[in-house]
Amino acid sequence: MTNKSKVLVVDDSPVFRALLCQLINSDPLLEVVAEAADPYEARDLIKQHNPDVLTLDIEMPKMNGVQFLRNLMRLRPMPVVMISTLTQHGAEATLEALELGAVDYFPKPDVENTGDMVNYKDLVNEKIRMAAGANMNVSHSSSPATKVWDEKKVSKTSCEVIAIGASTGGTEAIRDVLSAFPAGMPPIIISQHISAMFSKSFANRLNECSAIDVKELSTSCAPLVCGSAYVAPGDKHITVIRKGSHLYCQLDDRPLVNRHKPSVEVMFDTVAETVGQKAVGIILTGMGNDGAQGLLKMKNKGALTIAQDEKSSVVWGMPRVAVEVGAAEKVVDLKKIPNLVCEYLFK
Repeated sequence: MTNKSKVLVVDDSPVFRALLCQLINSDPLLEVVAEAADPYEARDLIKQHNPDVLTLDIEMPKMNGVQFLRNLMRLRPMPVVMISTLTQHGAEATLEALELGAVDYFPKPDVENTGDMVNYKDLVNEKIRMAAGANMNVSHSSSPATKVWDEKKVSKTSCEVIAIGASTGGTEAIRDVLSAFPAGMPPIIISQHISAMFSKSFANRLNECSAIDVKELSTSCAPLVCGSAYVAPGDKHITVIRKGSHLYCQLDDRPLVNRHKPSVEVMFDTVAETVGQKAVGIILTGMGNDGAQGLLKMKNKGALTIAQDEKSSVVWGMPRVAVEVGAAEKVVDLKKIPNLVCEYLFK
């Protein structure tokens, strides 16, 4: 019999705690071992039950979830899934929590009918199961590159676009890559599995720590400009088209692909078709298989394709599938990706 992952639920709402416990306990691989109304109660229950995963509400009295997470990750690192509100404040707090080491997040439900609640239950339990097996030894820093590329070495390159795709753990992995890139890189497009409410804040956070101009793609179509990066909104795919001699990125509202929107698959596919060998594809940490086949198409067209290795991934799902199907020309530690790309572009 498979051992169940032990879950501690931390939330100040008795009603939501009861609902969450019911949803989690319905999963044969999960078991709620305790519940806490605030971080102080949670602290004692962690010592008592030694849970495998913590679900942690951001908005709580006495001490908010982000402050508790900061203390927890310093003293006793463990897999944490944040419970966020789909507001601007919730977005900022959730992204800060991911930066501090939370594995993932899910929103408080805004559901009316039973069908939506079934989908919500599946979302919550999938994220908790995944968090239970997450790699907690991954470290991120403000200067993650093993060697900072000299800005003076940036030169003209034939590469027309760099496409980066990620899911769970990706907000910090993408930050690590972009913050190590010099200004003057070829245009970068990014598909990160993230809520629509969060993607603008995510782009702004990337922009603050990078020499590259990072923004959410907010218009339906924009020219790809060197030194700029474009983040797909959380409810649209990002694609690449060519008009005359210039490349453009545009938003695409087709249905979910591989259960995601934005889908890394859609992005890589269009890069393979439109740009061919004059591209770089990078697949980072994440759950599932989104992007693997698209990265293979890019490789077959002659593009450089890179997958993050298992040791440096929070969840080695998407990169693993890419490696298994032969899509990745290089499989490397996250911190080595920026220099690998720069050496390829500017050698």
